[in-house]
Amino acid sequence: MNRFHAEAEGLVADVLVIGGGMAGAWAATAAAREGAHVVLVEKGFCGTSGVTAAAGPGHWWAPPDPPEARVNAIAQRQRIAFGLGDPVWMRRVLDETWRLLPTLAPYYDFPKDEHGRVRNYRAMRGPEYMRALRQQIVNLGVVVLDHCPALELLAHADGAIGGAAGIRTQRGGSPWRIAAGAVILAAGGTSFRSHLLGSRNNTGDGYLMAAEAGAELSGMEFTAAYTVAPQHSTMTRTMSYAFADYFDADGRQIDAPFGPDQTERLAQALLAGPVYCSLARLPADVQSHLPTISPNVMLPFARWGIDPFRERFEVTLHTDGTIRGIGGVRVQGEDCGTGVPGLYVAGDTASRELVAGASSGGGNVNSAWALSSGTWAGRAAARRARRVPASFGGLVPLGRAGLRPSGRPRPTEAVEAIAAVRAEMHPYDKNLFRTGAGLEASRRALHDVWSDLAAHAGEDGAASLGLREAAALVASARWSVATAGARTETRGMHRRLDHPELDPGLATRLVASGFEAVAVRPETSPAPKAFESVA
Repeated sequence: MNRFHAEAEGLVADVLVIGGGMAGAWAATAAAREGAHVVLVEKGFCGTSGVTAAAGPGHWWAPPDPPEARVNAIAQRQRIAFGLGDPVWMRRVLDETWRLLPTLAPYYDFPKDEHGRVRNYRAMRGPEYMRALRQQIVNLGVVVLDHCPALELLAHADGAIGGAAGIRTQRGGSPWRIAAGAVILAAGGTSFRSHLLGSRNNTGDGYLMAAEAGAELSGMEFTAAYTVAPQHSTMTRTMSYAFADYFDADGRQIDAPFGPDQTERLAQALLAGPVYCSLARLPADVQSHLPTISPNVMLPFARWGIDPFRERFEVTLHTDGTIRGIGGVRVQGEDCGTGVPGLYVAGDTASRELVAGASSGGGNVNSAWALSSGTWAGRAAARRARRVPASFGGLVPLGRAGLRPSGRPRPTEAVEAIAAVRAEMHPYDKNLFRTGAGLEASRRALHDVWSDLAAHAGEDGAASLGLREAAALVASARWSVATAGARTETRGMHRRLDHPELDPGLATRLVASGFEAVAVRPETSPAPKAFESVA
């Protein structure tokens, strides 16, 4: 394969991974183990950036023996997939996760019993997990470029992807270019700039770049995920809230038991006024261990001088968007290809409908998907790079809005575009409780913002990052609103007040594409299948 080297135009590698979170690190690991020379670029710092580093992720986990363990796990997931999941892909994810997680043992201290046997591979400590993944890829020879956000893909004349370009944010926005035989987009999803912990860098960049290359989006209507958090806090770690009781401003208890309808009930209460939480029912042993298990959970309360186990505190809901939602770039093969030659997707950048269906994958399914999809994309990218040597010859940049406007450039404020996205994608009465009229109003508002960005926003250097993030956020919101408008039913986490029932005729994935005018169509080709069958 090609040796990693520098040319006058930039760096040349076999595989380029865009994004240094969980999925990107597993993708880089898989590609390197296939013998590829890999470069990974990360907007922040690989190991601390993103939602995994701020969390305690579990993984969807079922042993191969007894066989009914996986059969039951898949059946349970299928019941809440509402016809959009694929049991073959579910089994693939369970297989890959079971096989790969233990291989991290040289870098991660899994908890052990008194006999030295590992008690649990499934649950991870986010900061240590990401530190271990970084050490693993460095030891495999992956070149990690921190603080180097990718802004656009580079393509050959035939449309195949052959690299990417971006900037070095710690060097005044100086440019970089990398040619590669294959590119993996693992840049995360987006919470539409909410206060979801660890999500600020997740602005839908991968969606924008993939769509500019000709890829499609799928599942973007399933973006109405919300997480409870203390008011005025980004602390969206929610294990403790399984034992929570909620009250209105007059002290009356709110009927919002832990379960699939809790978010909707809390949102309805929040639309009526402040909501307060009590964690008094949290078991005493968990209370005593929580500062050690999840010290960041207790920090806001310590700063405020509140004992959350004895005093009530005000709460809110932060939107998770596609991070704990489902939508992303449409997966068109068992190798996590996008239909665009040379371009693969992994983690939250990819749609997770195949394994999550129409209900949020939460932390465990999404984490297992990040590991598995990253691995499949990494292997496939490395194999493609054996056949397709990397070269800068004939590469053209694909980026438009925020970089190369269609009209006359003029000063454009990214902050105004981002505020417009937040105004349409955060409110419960617009994004959680949807109606045709409300979605149409959001569509018009976002279309106007996009039209202005596409026609007039374009900068070089450091300023280009903010505009590209704004463009990605607006584009992601438009795809979400358009597919939500087309799904005239209530299915899983997609709720339509004007269509409260399930429509059997819409038991299909909806595919979105386009910029000037967003097109939405039912998925007409069969879902991509793996080679093995479900037992």
